[in-house]
Amino acid sequence: MSHSTDIQTTEHELAFEGFRFVARTASAGSSATEPVVVLGGSSQDRFSWLRYERWLLPHATVLTLELPGYGCADPLPVEYGMDFLADTVCHATDTLALGRVNVFGACFGASIALRCAQRHPDKIARLMLGGTATEVSPEYVASARRWRRMADDGLFDAMAQDMVQQFMAPPGNGVVRRRAAVARLMGQRFASLTERELAMDITHHERLLTHPWSLPHPAITAPALVFTGEHDTITPPAVGRGVAEGLAARFTTIKESDHLVQIERDSDLADLMTRFFTDQSLDDLPYLNPVEHFVSA
Repeated sequence: MSHSTDIQTTEHELAFEGFRFVARTASAGSSATEPVVVLGGSSQDRFSWLRYERWLLPHATVLTLELPGYGCADPLPVEYGMDFLADTVCHATDTLALGRVNVFGACFGASIALRCAQRHPDKIARLMLGGTATEVSPEYVASARRWRRMADDGLFDAMAQDMVQQFMAPPGNGVVRRRAAVARLMGQRFASLTERELAMDITHHERLLTHPWSLPHPAITAPALVFTGEHDTITPPAVGRGVAEGLAARFTTIKESDHLVQIERDSDLADLMTRFFTDQSLDDLPYLNPVEHFVSA
């Protein structure tokens, strides 16, 4: 289907090892860099990053996915981990004949993106990871277990508010752009989850408790950038810096944002994505703190 004479969008129903999923490609005919694959967090679908297309399409084709366990794709049992999801992503890029791709992953999607680069290095041109960690924190483990109990007890409104509080920095933790508006938006989003969406979301949280978030080996070969919001409390800057050091990647933080930087500073994050994926300089950008460079030991 086409939304205009310039932008072509197509939805593809695919399957991998018996699980049906959906891929969405968008193109404006530009190819300044390889196609960009966008992998979002656990509660997101193929439309969650739709507004990013207007910034990315002048430079590359964009692929967004509803992997098994997301959106209208087939549910994915908790026994399947990030390795399976990474293989599913690469199955999609192969099926759609996209060739080598740039991969962007945020939060849960960052874990999948990293596995893509580790398991299929020949398919990855550049890797960008946001809000990531080497392991699940004790605080997140406690939260995930609490959300399961609240869901089982039907305390959906309370659970929605609890999720907002966990994913956003506390009010006194520093300036966060659009904080009040984003808190309302996320509260509405969590509270409006259907029974099916809620079950998938809880399964994603439990997936993180039963499968490793990050594996140190094999080493990645693609150029990599790790970032987070400067006030992120779910995956704090020190944790992201540790990931970058382990990957011999670059690391930076985006000013006046927390874990939900993709909503709070969307145009700035899109600019960072475009610059990184087209090999432009990341120095002296007004929305970034200084970029740190790590090299292999």
